[in-house]
Amino acid sequence: MKLQKPILTFLLALPGLFSPAVFGQTGSPTKTLNNASLQDVITYALLNKPGVKQSLIDEEIGERDIKSALSGWFPQINGTASYNNNLKQQVNQLDINGQTQIITFGTKQTSALTLQADQQFLNAGLIQASKASKFYRQQYKQNTESSKINTVVAVTKAYYDILTSREQLNIINENIARLQKQLKDAHAQYDAGLADKTDYQRAQISVSNSQADKKRTEELMKYKYAYLKQQIGYAPDAAFSLNFSNSNMENEILMDTTQTEVYANRIEYRLLQTQKQLQHLNTSYNKWTYLPTIAGFVNYNWNYMNNSFSNLYDRNYPSSVFGLTMKLPIFQGTKRTQEIRKSELQEKRLDLDLINTRNQINTQYEQAMATYKANLNDWKTAHENVDISRQVYTTIKLQYDEGIKTYLDLMTSETDLRTAQLNYLNSLYNLLSSKIDVQQALGTITVNQ
Repeated sequence: MKLQKPILTFLLALPGLFSPAVFGQTGSPTKTLNNASLQDVITYALLNKPGVKQSLIDEEIGERDIKSALSGWFPQINGTASYNNNLKQQVNQLDINGQTQIITFGTKQTSALTLQADQQFLNAGLIQASKASKFYRQQYKQNTESSKINTVVAVTKAYYDILTSREQLNIINENIARLQKQLKDAHAQYDAGLADKTDYQRAQISVSNSQADKKRTEELMKYKYAYLKQQIGYAPDAAFSLNFSNSNMENEILMDTTQTEVYANRIEYRLLQTQKQLQHLNTSYNKWTYLPTIAGFVNYNWNYMNNSFSNLYDRNYPSSVFGLTMKLPIFQGTKRTQEIRKSELQEKRLDLDLINTRNQINTQYEQAMATYKANLNDWKTAHENVDISRQVYTTIKLQYDEGIKTYLDLMTSETDLRTAQLNYLNSLYNLLSSKIDVQQALGTITVNQ
């Protein structure tokens, strides 16, 4: 038994042709963020956050899906092999010159190798894949953009939250320093017999409460740093520090409040528009199914026949066929008509989704802008209250030192000052957060790779 050399070579090469290629992947070392600014943190997040990376991988997966769907336009080449052992061969009775003869058809052993190439010329599914590929790529990119925008919003708010807490710690430290001085003064007055013990005890309680506030704020700062690390995809145990030297939150609060919403700027609206375009293509595809499917093929066959298995591959009886096929769907029980109607209804539903989304964008914008304006007024009021509270505290402190005001008046004014300072910081953070919400509602937050 001998297998012809070209066929043997072809069969041995098949596994190598279809085996998947393996490529080594080397990950780049993770950058360490030390003394990082807000822009540094955002840039790191856009490159390293798992959610953003997943969106980019989804883009690559989508590209593979598109190429897989479009590969149907290329020739489809298949090889098949068969072997048959005719245990009972077919026989027939023939009458030749008045004599009956028994004829046995075929041989005991048969084998065949076939190489066939098929080519699609007209196919509704492939036409749809070609036209939809652009919109699918657009949809994948828009999903990535949406993920990046949400990342920028979350990271910016988390950064400002840490900055606010840091300023809050500074205020608490200043408050503790004032209270400790008051405690020292009250103790000195008590020792000198100029004041009773209650002033000293009240000062001690105030110092303890402020130190407890400081401890609480420091512990919350650890969580806020961990939260920011999570938002940017940073290793929890890696060194991490922020640069606040050039971070003046007051410089970031103002914005143009005369801007109006443009629906096309919102990534959510553009995603719906892309979905509508894809749905329209799906409707067209259901109409294209009335078209025939036209394909061509060509094959080459190696046929082997012999009564002896050992001599089966000694001689080849080749054959080859070229042809065209056309399949015309005539009646499918109204399935195509129902699919067309369903797809048209889905288009109408997406139109309503677009209307609803426009209404939601408008409501979100009005809410964000109203919140921003209210927070801006709160911030201005809080800013004024800080100045007034500081003046009141300074005046009462002088009056207390001269014995005009009681220690209770001094503690009240100090509490008012601390409350005003903390309210100012909270209003500042709320103002910055609402400004980001307005920018998101307007669709003016842009991301760059």
